Amino acid sequence: MSGSDAVVDPTPWQQRAYLQALASFESGRLGHALLVCGPARLGKAAIVERLALRMLCRDPVGPDACGHCRSCQLVAAGTHPDLHRIGLVMNKEGTRLRTEIVIEQVRGLSEKLSLTPQYDSAQVAIVDPADLVNHAACNALLKTLEEPQPGRFLWLVTAHPARLPATIRSRCQRLELRLPSRDEAGTWLGGRGHAAAAAAEALEAARGHPVLADDWLRDGGMALRRAVAADLDSVAHGHASVAETAQRWTTDDDAALRLRHAADLVLADAAGLTDPARTRKLAAWFDQANRTRELLRTTVRADLAVAELLLAWRGVDPPRGGATAGARQA
Repeated sequence: MSGSDAVVDPTPWQQRAYLQALASFESGRLGHALLVCGPARLGKAAIVERLALRMLCRDPVGPDACGHCRSCQLVAAGTHPDLHRIGLVMNKEGTRLRTEIVIEQVRGLSEKLSLTPQYDSAQVAIVDPADLVNHAACNALLKTLEEPQPGRFLWLVTAHPARLPATIRSRCQRLELRLPSRDEAGTWLGGRGHAAAAAAEALEAARGHPVLADDWLRDGGMALRRAVAADLDSVAHGHASVAETAQRWTTDDDAALRLRHAADLVLADAAGLTDPARTRKLAAWFDQANRTRELLRTTVRADLAVAELLLAWRGVDPPRGGATAGARQA
């Protein structure tokens, strides 16, 4: 299971998607290929793992696997011969994680799916993240999709379905997770122990994403957001050094999150404006902030990239009392 995409306990939105897929399976309407998609960290991986466990279980209990049969034990141990997973693996030298899923992995998966299942009559293959299957591997994957065999299920998991070729998407049933309503998300956050006002603020900051809001409330992400707002205000009005602020923003593991908060704060500021010229300036800076965040994944000097961004922010000359000031006071 992908830790970055899983929630420990089933959430209401996970439960709905899971029961939808299970109903399709039990009624014989679940096709050979399933595209499981939706925003990152809503629990897509948790859903497909739960569904695979249930489908391979020899003695299911209602909507769930028994957890005790030989099949369930093998799944838990990661050794079930009819459950196959492919994702990012180490390179041939064993020095770093590959950045894409390659053709050898897909060919190996296709060979396994061509064999007779060792337990009962089903085989399940999970590709996660499917959007990182490279071009050559996509062609091999397409061949597998075009030649389905009974009892073989291929599930593609991704937060970016548009990155998959249309030829692959068109051959898959779609199970899409969506952000829950603000009311449902707020109720879930309340159940996680968060006060209503704090939950509402975090949900607004996370654009309605409840798991992200929960994380930010627990690990200081909201306090970091307010600090970023204060820094932007200080830099814009000459009260803080661009170089010192850039250095401080990039000396820990939170640089990318700071840039995300900065971009989101400016986007919120732009949303309330009626001045087209200023809106364009903020939109341009928003784009630059997101590009800078991507640069942090490269070998570029992070402090210099962020310093350039902050210099551009000073040139935008934001007025007092905008979205950044509001975030600082919240």
